[in-house]
Amino acid sequence: MTTIRLTAAQALVRYLSVQLNEDKEPFLAGIWAIFGHGNVAGLGEALHAAGDQFPTWRGHNEQTMAHAAIAYSKTLNRKRAMAVTTSIGPGATNLVTACALAHVNRLPVLFLPGDVFANHLPDPVLQQIESMGDGTISANDCLRPVSRYFDRITRPEQLLAALPKAFATMTDPATCGPATLAFCQDVQAEAYDWPLNFFEPKTWRCRRPRPDEVELTTAIESITQAEKPLIIAGGGVHYSQATDALRTFAERHQIPVSETQAGKSALAFDHPLNFGSIGVTGASSANAIAENADLIIAVGTRLQDFTTGSWALFKNNNYRILSINIEVFDAQKGGGLPLIGDAKICLQELTSALGNFQAVEPDAQLRTDWHEAVERVTAEPETNDNNAQNPLPSDAQVIGAVQRSLDENSIVVCAAGGLPGELHKLWKAQKPNSYHVEYGYSCMGYEIAGGLGAKMARPDREIVVMVGDGSYMMANSELATSVMLGHKIILVVLDNRGFGCINRLQMATGGESFNNLLDTARHARPSDIDFVAHAGSMGAESEKVASIAELESAMKRARAAHHSYVITIDTDPLIATEEGGAWWDVAVPETSSRVKVKNAYAEYQSHKNSRNQAE
Repeated sequence: MTTIRLTAAQALVRYLSVQLNEDKEPFLAGIWAIFGHGNVAGLGEALHAAGDQFPTWRGHNEQTMAHAAIAYSKTLNRKRAMAVTTSIGPGATNLVTACALAHVNRLPVLFLPGDVFANHLPDPVLQQIESMGDGTISANDCLRPVSRYFDRITRPEQLLAALPKAFATMTDPATCGPATLAFCQDVQAEAYDWPLNFFEPKTWRCRRPRPDEVELTTAIESITQAEKPLIIAGGGVHYSQATDALRTFAERHQIPVSETQAGKSALAFDHPLNFGSIGVTGASSANAIAENADLIIAVGTRLQDFTTGSWALFKNNNYRILSINIEVFDAQKGGGLPLIGDAKICLQELTSALGNFQAVEPDAQLRTDWHEAVERVTAEPETNDNNAQNPLPSDAQVIGAVQRSLDENSIVVCAAGGLPGELHKLWKAQKPNSYHVEYGYSCMGYEIAGGLGAKMARPDREIVVMVGDGSYMMANSELATSVMLGHKIILVVLDNRGFGCINRLQMATGGESFNNLLDTARHARPSDIDFVAHAGSMGAESEKVASIAELESAMKRARAAHHSYVITIDTDPLIATEEGGAWWDVAVPETSSRVKVKNAYAEYQSHKNSRNQAE
């Protein structure tokens, strides 16, 4: 057997650089790195030698550069991914949030945090977490529960088994998610005689399993017996590249479609069978159909509480769930009838087997009324008298202005706070993957880094990040990275002076405005953050606008710019779109001295009782 002597780090980098997807592109586009004493000597040297064969990008924060990597894969429907390496200690634990995000959203990323010395001779080393009862534990064990695959590399030759397992995890639709190889720092530098065939290019195909015949027959029977079915399109529709199959299935059998956050843009906003977003942040049209549906056809969705209205949305006493999913774990939720398999293949086989079956035609007026509501709340406000005070715009009005400023090829990026709910209801997505909202983990701080990752994936498309001032303050450093790397993104910062979304939830559950808005939080000096100056200091072009009309003008300048561009606008923290929506189970205190809380608890109990009776 022919061998080559390389360090473990050199072998890892060489292996990563020759793993391909089915389009013969490198599956890993490169690696994000912040070096420290746990990875600079081993992996740092190996990555420097690789050069453009396996590109390395420098971020400003371990969590956000991981978010950029995750967004890259999401934008490309998991066909490609990125790796991330950090030092040991805080660098590694900064990955935990991003790793959890990737796990929840079923997105591939390879984490390579440095680890302690495998030989334990210098223990305890700088930044080492010591377990008084278990010498095998390090800080990286925090990543175990949020990784789909985890291993600690304590010998170079472990990579011969660990690397293929990591790639198998990331490239299998059923197990897809983050893979973590905690890489002991002394092992990175150790040499081993590697078999040369380990470094031969390998193609990883996206497996498309066909459904079980018994499950397919059961699915066909459940659909043909239904009078009022409803499709819920989840993120799996995109990842399976099943958008065309979904449209054909819906059209052939006249079944209305609703969309989750991850599934939005699976069907064009103006398609006659697209009844809009579903659930807590859903359209009135989709939710009205969901309440009466006797069959929920869930395609590629985890059926989280925002989708199901905490399982109170479906009010038909005889409703059933048919769950088309690649993952058995997800397909069983809600007592669903499972149809395990690739979403595209399953939809195609159902379309063929159902023949001329058509459901009862959905009420088109529901769509008309909803679209009119969308137009109304997103319209530019009427111009005030010059002497009148200009009221702060709503998030919906800002969304309308941004939408009017873009073409259908643009991608909107968002994550946490009130904006995702408003976007889910109101954004008119025309093309698949034009809507990029991370709401599986609803992670504040994803937005700007996510926009950078999306731009790296699709440099040909305009990327517009809509972000609240709260999320901007949590994680903004990758704006500087976007400037440094020449990946232009547009940021629209909606400044409602705090965490406006949670403030509204706090008040809706009977609480007083407390510790969410900057003005009601404890302070010795009022907050006065200059977002324009801050963004400018990182190299972005920036400006602040005072009205919706000014915002639309600024969007034209932003689109014409060659560098990342930030537009800030003050917004009303109390206004949210009242149209649409559904109940969400947020526990209210059972006892309180405050009347507002008592009233909120009584309403909460009423909703819980209604759900329990429906069950």
